[in-house]
Amino acid sequence: MGRAVNGAPAPRLPRWIQRSVRNKLLAMALAPLLLVLPLLVAALLIWGNAAYDRLLITKVRSDLAVARGYFRQLLGEVGAGTEGVAASHALHTALKDPGDGSMQVLLAQAQQRLGFDFMNLYSPQGELLAAPALDSSGGAVAALPLVLRGATPDTAQATLARLDGSTLKALAPHLAGRIQIPIIPTRGAAPSPRTVEDRALVMLATAPVFGPGGELLAMLRGGVLLNQNLPLIDHINRIVYPEGSLPFDSQGTATLFMDDVRITTNVRLFQDQRAVGTRVSQAVRGAVLVQGTTWLDRAFVVDDWYVSAYEPLLDATGQRVGMLYVGYLERPFRLVKVSVLGVIGAIFLLAMTLAALFSLRWARSIFRPVQQMNQAMQRVEEGDASARVGPVAARDELGALARHLDQLLDVIGEKTTALQRWGAELDQKVAERTSDLAHSNQALQRAQQQLVKSEKLAAIGQLTASIAHEINNPIAVMQGNIDLMRETLGTQAEPVAAELRLLDEQIERMRLIVTQLLQYARPTEYAGYVESVDVNRALDDCLVLVTHLLAHTRIEVVRDLQARARAGINRQELQQVVINLLVNAIQAMPDGGTLTLRTRDGSGSDGLPGVVLTVEDTGPGLNPESLERLFRPFFTTKNDGNGLGLWISQGLVERYGGQLSVRNRQPLPGAAFEVRLYTEPQAPRESGAPTNNGRPLLDS
Repeated sequence: MGRAVNGAPAPRLPRWIQRSVRNKLLAMALAPLLLVLPLLVAALLIWGNAAYDRLLITKVRSDLAVARGYFRQLLGEVGAGTEGVAASHALHTALKDPGDGSMQVLLAQAQQRLGFDFMNLYSPQGELLAAPALDSSGGAVAALPLVLRGATPDTAQATLARLDGSTLKALAPHLAGRIQIPIIPTRGAAPSPRTVEDRALVMLATAPVFGPGGELLAMLRGGVLLNQNLPLIDHINRIVYPEGSLPFDSQGTATLFMDDVRITTNVRLFQDQRAVGTRVSQAVRGAVLVQGTTWLDRAFVVDDWYVSAYEPLLDATGQRVGMLYVGYLERPFRLVKVSVLGVIGAIFLLAMTLAALFSLRWARSIFRPVQQMNQAMQRVEEGDASARVGPVAARDELGALARHLDQLLDVIGEKTTALQRWGAELDQKVAERTSDLAHSNQALQRAQQQLVKSEKLAAIGQLTASIAHEINNPIAVMQGNIDLMRETLGTQAEPVAAELRLLDEQIERMRLIVTQLLQYARPTEYAGYVESVDVNRALDDCLVLVTHLLAHTRIEVVRDLQARARAGINRQELQQVVINLLVNAIQAMPDGGTLTLRTRDGSGSDGLPGVVLTVEDTGPGLNPESLERLFRPFFTTKNDGNGLGLWISQGLVERYGGQLSVRNRQPLPGAAFEVRLYTEPQAPRESGAPTNNGRPLLDS
């Protein structure tokens, strides 16, 4: 045990440190290296990992900004190109004679020059005037009426639009094949019954065509279909991730989504097959399409992890119709990160090892003089008065201390002779005082005899009280059986009514005697004969003895007897404790309830085996004041109790090293009493040790 400092116990050190200054110095030298440096290394690795991840996210955020800028530039080019054709002189010239076929040629040339997928001319009423689309036979495709929404004579706009299949066929029937995209089941995607994506996502621009007088002559609509538009997505990818822009052989990818389906991408499903028709993960879909936020994090893309950026694509009404994605493979960066962090850890480990070797070498120069002084003192203790430290190499305080120790040993040698002479004189004086002490010893012996007598009287009083208390249980059983006989025999008990009444009087007399004994005595510390008791059988035997109490109640008895170990205790004393707990539990449930009896094996904090017995009721439980005072003598919560039952029961259990405790069954109603016993009885715990609400003696 460490010495107390200011009333608090000193921290306990390992024995190998306490026994050697050398070990203490080594511990002091190595503790910062073995404890602080590893913590610093761990903090550095955690910070480095987080910083590296932030750099990757910053990189993909800038990549998304580049892709977003180029995508918006494409939208602007679609709008500007459509507006330029609408304002061209050639278009106005062709409008003067629309029947000569020049309009078809003009629109086809403009569509090819601008890279559009369709360019159609409509009347102000929305009827198709001209379109360069051709069917498979080379003839003009039949035009369908199209209501032009969002176009006014003084506006020209380019927006994203999500169109159904029939609308796209009215705009450009030759593109119908590109919108049929089979949906491929994708790991992590949200459940969906759809198997084919047959809608179109287009960049759509509408421009008015005005006459010389400002009258509206026609409406020109041009656009680019994004479905399976591989040249467009590859161009975006080359702009965002030009060759050599990503280190460590990482690969950059870009994708356009309609809702959560990839309609054009350079992400590979297989080596030569693009992942068109696969779907985004459910987590990304919820964040981007449902919540409208930008995703900047790791994401599982088709078959691998990517550092990814997703942002929603909006149509002219602000509705989220798709997503723009850019990202790059995380695996090469993760390998580099692990390698860098591993190198940093190895450098710190090497530095820590070198520092530890230096500290050990430096500490040796300190503890070597201490070892020499310790060896000298051991030789002196063994009787070698000539033992000395001798010369030491240290020139510091330890060297001075060694020289002072040798001087002190010289002085001690000189003083020893003087002490021996003084010892002889002291012996003579001691002899003179011996006779005086003899008289004092006689008085002390008389006082001791009186103390022993008092202790014996107290022990006898406690023994008497314990015996008196033990009489209570058989009295209760006798009285209960007599009452049961009266109820069972009924009128047939009349011939022996006098004898039964005499038994009642004698039982009452015994109760009075017990009450008088309990008023003047205390429980005993005497332990009965110890045996290996089967607690499960003991519980069954105790239940038989309280059957008459249970017969008049609505109490259900539940047994959960799982203990295999046996308890080292006197069987009758265990029976006394259990019956006391059963009676208390029955009295706590006057209106009925459930009485639960449990047993289980347990082991103490010292590893010794034991058993735990629990008696639970469903009564009202105990208030905090009762919990605190329940095991004090003469404290009771019943009007007819004497307050000694639990106190004596606790003493019986603790004398075998066990513990009796109580707790409320929160949040369930009622109280639970636990009896914890060892398989082999142990010495009682120190006085004052907690017996309730403390650390368990046995852990199940």
